[in-house]
Amino acid sequence: MNVTKKQLDFGYRTRVIRTRWLSQRIPLRTAGVSAALLTVAVFVAAFAIRFGDFPLTAGEVLAVVRGAGDEFHRMIVMEWRLPVAVAAVVFGALLGIGGAIFQSLTRNPLGSPDIIGFDAGSYTAVVLSILVFGSSSAWALAAAALIGGLATASLVALLAYRNGFQGFRLIIVGIGVSAVLGSVNSFLITRSDSTDAIAVGFWGAGSITRVSWGTLLPSLVIAAVLCVAAVVLAASLRQLELGDDVAVAQGQRVGVARLGLLVLGVATTALVTAAAGPIGFIALVAPQLARRLTRSAGTSLLSAAAMGAALLATAHLASVLIAQAYRAIPVGLITVCLGGLYLIWLLIREARRAGGGSA
Repeated sequence: MNVTKKQLDFGYRTRVIRTRWLSQRIPLRTAGVSAALLTVAVFVAAFAIRFGDFPLTAGEVLAVVRGAGDEFHRMIVMEWRLPVAVAAVVFGALLGIGGAIFQSLTRNPLGSPDIIGFDAGSYTAVVLSILVFGSSSAWALAAAALIGGLATASLVALLAYRNGFQGFRLIIVGIGVSAVLGSVNSFLITRSDSTDAIAVGFWGAGSITRVSWGTLLPSLVIAAVLCVAAVVLAASLRQLELGDDVAVAQGQRVGVARLGLLVLGVATTALVTAAAGPIGFIALVAPQLARRLTRSAGTSLLSAAAMGAALLATAHLASVLIAQAYRAIPVGLITVCLGGLYLIWLLIREARRAGGGSA
């Protein structure tokens, strides 16, 4: 296949989206895969509305959507289950964006916020807010999670810096810091009141079933701001993937761009942690699966967000189906189980690649 045919191939053609403030070039294959994944995410999240303590038929759900149906069904769909379905899509997209940013900055498929330890920092700050300071409002938890994530990111960066940042060193230091924070969390929980310990422990498993419109609406406002920031910084991320020298040659202020992306990546995961607890491995898995589907050379924030939304929506559906057949299981436990299998496969794959296929 010659170069001309490659350029005409669907995966190589691009569409330029221009606005007054920015210009984005999106490969058509990436756009198509992302649209398909978002469609799957929305469909799966909507399908999950049927299930719960009071199962509904598809006709009953559609009747409520059309403005009909009785008052009880309307309460179940609109007040109880719809915010959870929206949270599954939005929070999954945020985790995908955060994972894509850190995997790109570290240039390592293991460079995920939950592996590096930023999730643990957000979790520790939220645990302190609830158990020590007695503050559990949505805004207080969001602020605590963001501060904890940024503080952990700063600490990891400080400890990992040796005449520059190396992705693997950053990951190793992050794993160590995460282990220390995990011990702090365990100590705080064991020293707290049993009722508070159970509540924090369940929250720490990662669950979106307790999300309501009152807690979700502030999160949606912040998520919208973060998505706009992701669109603005996407071009900088692509330039940094080519190396600092190339980025500087293209007029990029590397330090400012990297700091902005770091804050954005931490903020996406911190927001999810504050609203639903730490939901592991979505940020790790989504960018890599999206990259394989789009066959792109770099990490796409759009496709990673779409894949994250689809994965979390699917995990939520599995969670409600298991709850209906057996007992309630937080969605975070499902993502950890599936993500753990993926991590084992990824570690084996990286070891074989490093050893030239012999190990």
